[in-house]
Amino acid sequence: MTQAEPGHFETSILDLFDRLAARDWVQAATELDEQGWTVLHGLFAPEEADTLAALYERAHFRSHIVMERYNFGRGDYKYFSYPLPQVIAALRSVIYPHLVPVANRWNAAMGINVEFPPHHEEFVARCHAAGQSRPTPLMLDYGPEGFCALHQDLYGEQVFPLQVVTLLSQPGTDFSGGEFVLVEQRPRMQSRPEVVPLAKGDALVLAVNDRPAKGSRGYYRVRLKHGVSKLHSGHRRTLGIIFHDAT
Repeated sequence: MTQAEPGHFETSILDLFDRLAARDWVQAATELDEQGWTVLHGLFAPEEADTLAALYERAHFRSHIVMERYNFGRGDYKYFSYPLPQVIAALRSVIYPHLVPVANRWNAAMGINVEFPPHHEEFVARCHAAGQSRPTPLMLDYGPEGFCALHQDLYGEQVFPLQVVTLLSQPGTDFSGGEFVLVEQRPRMQSRPEVVPLAKGDALVLAVNDRPAKGSRGYYRVRLKHGVSKLHSGHRRTLGIIFHDAT
C-alpha cells in the first residue's frame, strides 16, 4: 500500500529500521509507562523534515479538514490516501513492532482482552475486517493564531493505544508559541497539563486514549488528551502516524 514518492527522499526503509533499532526502547517503554509519552529526539535530520513537510503540497490525500469549521481549532490537516507514500508506510510498519510490547502490557494491566499482533500489516487487516479501511496518517499545518483543541484520535472500535507525532518545523525560527500540550485526567483528581518541548525532526510517542497507572490497589486508567497551544507567529507543520485505520 505505497505510492511513488512525490519528491526525492533519501531515507530508505532499511535506514529507518536501523535508526529505530538503535534507540533505547527499554528507556522509552519506562517513560511511556510512567508518563504516557516519550520523545525520539532527532529521528529525522532537518533536511529530511523539510522533505516530509513538502508532502503537504505534493502527496495524495483522501480528505482536507479546516479545523474552524468543526470547532477543532484553527488550522488545516489532511489525511493521506492509500496507497501511502513509501516513507509514511515505512514509518507505520517499522515503528509499530517496537510499541506492540507496551500496547499489550497496557491492555493486560487495564483488563482489556485485546492482544495486538506483532506486525502492522496484520493489525491493519484486522482493522479492515472490522470496517475500518480509511488510512489515518495525516499532516497538520498551522499559521499565526493557529491552535488545536484537546482531543483523542479514535476512529472506531479497533484502536492501537499509541501514536507518533513528528515536528517538521523549528520552534523559535519557523514559528513561536505552538507548544505541544498533553493533559492527563486521573480518577477523582483535577487534570494535569504538561508541555512537551520538541525540536525539528523529533518524534513524540504518546498514548492515544487510556494508559495504566499503578496505585495502592493495583492498576487504574489514566486518560490523556493532546493539543497544540496558539501560535504567536510563523507556520508549524507536523506529521501524525496513527496505527489504526478509520471507519
